[in-house]
Amino acid sequence: MSARLRVMRLLALAALSVACGLAFAAPADDPEVARLAQRVTAIEANPDAAAFGAFERLRARQAIDAVRQARSRDRLWALRIADRRVETAEVVTRTQLAQREVDRLDRERSELLVEASRRDADRARAEAERLRVQAQIQAEEAERLRQAADQEALARQEAEGLLDNVANQQASKLRAARERDAELARKEAELLGQSSTPPKPSKPKPKKK
Repeated sequence: MSARLRVMRLLALAALSVACGLAFAAPADDPEVARLAQRVTAIEANPDAAAFGAFERLRARQAIDAVRQARSRDRLWALRIADRRVETAEVVTRTQLAQREVDRLDRERSELLVEASRRDADRARAEAERLRVQAQIQAEEAERLRQAADQEALARQEAEGLLDNVANQQASKLRAARERDAELARKEAELLGQSSTPPKPSKPKPKKK
C-alpha cells in the first residue's frame, strides 16, 4: 500500500471518527455525559491518535450511550463504567502513540546505521546513539510514571489502613473510658448507699444483780 493511500485512509478514518463523536455528543443538560463524550471526541479529532484504540473508543461510546439510557437508579454505576472505558481508550491511545514513536526512532536508527556503512560512519553512529538514548529515556520515563502510579496506589492503601487502625484504637479507648466511667459510677452509688443507711441501735447491757 502506498504512503499516499495510507494517508488518505487515515484521514477518512479520522473524519468518520469525528462524525461518530459528534453523533454521540451528550445533550447540554447532561454535563457529565458531555464531558465523557468530549474526551472521546478529542482523541478522534487528533489525526495522529485517531488510528489507534478504535475498539476501546467504540466501547467507550457504547458505555456513554448506556448512561443516557440508564434508569436513575442505575445511572451512577453506568457513569462509572463509561468513565473507566473512556480512560481506557485514552491510555491505549497514548500507549500506542508512544510505541509508534519508539518504532519510528528504531527505524531511523537502523537507517542511520545502514547509512553509516556508506558515508560518514562516526557521525551516523553518534546520531544513532542519540536516538537510542532518546528512545531509552522515553521508555524509562514511561516506566517511572508507571512505578509512581503503583507507589501512589500503595501509599493510598496504607493511609486508608492507618486511618482504620487509628479509628479502631480511638473506638477501643472510648469503650475503655466508658467502662471506667460506669465502674466509677457503680462504686459511687455503692458508697452513697452505704452512707445513707442509718446505724443499727446497740442493745443495752444487762444490769448486774
